[in-house]
Amino acid sequence: MKLIFKNLISEVVKRRFEKKQKRITVKQLEKEISVKEVEFKHIVHDFFFILLGILSASFGLKGFLLPNMFIDGGAMGVSLIIAEATQLPLSILIVVVNIPFVIMGFSTISRRFALRSIIAIILLAVSVHFIPFPLITDDKLLIAIFGGFFLGLGIGLSIRGGSVIDGTEVLAIFFSKKTALTIGDIILILNVLIFGFAAFVFSIEISLYAMLTYLAASKTVDFVVSGIEEYLGVTIISDKNEEIKKTLTEKLGHTCTVYAGKKEHAQLDQPVEIDIIYTLITRLELAKLQTEIEKIDKDAFIVMHSIKDAKGGMIKKRPLH
Repeated sequence: MKLIFKNLISEVVKRRFEKKQKRITVKQLEKEISVKEVEFKHIVHDFFFILLGILSASFGLKGFLLPNMFIDGGAMGVSLIIAEATQLPLSILIVVVNIPFVIMGFSTISRRFALRSIIAIILLAVSVHFIPFPLITDDKLLIAIFGGFFLGLGIGLSIRGGSVIDGTEVLAIFFSKKTALTIGDIILILNVLIFGFAAFVFSIEISLYAMLTYLAASKTVDFVVSGIEEYLGVTIISDKNEEIKKTLTEKLGHTCTVYAGKKEHAQLDQPVEIDIIYTLITRLELAKLQTEIEKIDKDAFIVMHSIKDAKGGMIKKRPLH
């Protein structure tokens, strides 16, 4: 299968250059084929996550939220409120409500993002309309938690695929550039308005359950997008840097970068040259790292900061990346 795709890509590249009537060397051809292979691989990878996200969101909606008149926050929440209030088909409302956000995404983020998002939103609408999902439960607490979980899983997987099926974040990015508010502030304000409107149209109880659904969804999105293994960048300054480097590479199995630095304070007559060690670890490995460093040097100076994403080198691969 891999050979078939490689031959297909090779033919496409050759015809592209023939159409432009350009001469190409074997080296140039191989480079162009390699580039197209990477692009194709990433497209397949991204659309796989988008399709999984659409199925998960559809299941959350039709298996939990819709049959029980539950709502969520964001653009999906607006669509659900309008659907419940007007009896219009949710599949149509999902597209209509999200179109303005996709247009904003075109100008705010990129044309590619907007194209992927509109495809994902249309596929979600088709899935919600045509694919039958069984009603899972009528317990309100389970509906709020698991409906939010599957909806959040779908949104998170779609983001992993480079698109959105809920345009609230695009709106937040757009307004954050126009105002002094942060993205988080804008999302919070929008959802407070949505939940307030839900309390007015339906009932306070439904609004409260909607908040629970939104919390479950947002936490799931964070988990899927950032992963359990969020990285920490760790800077270590110690007089026993050689031993620490050896422990990092041999005992903990991490690579590290070493900077040349100078240590200076009032008790020193002149600056002392020292190696500064930098490495990436996951939060799950933090306790072990601190233990091993303390065994070597209890006075080692350690600085840590969060890394949202990392790729390449010899770092461990994150889940769903």
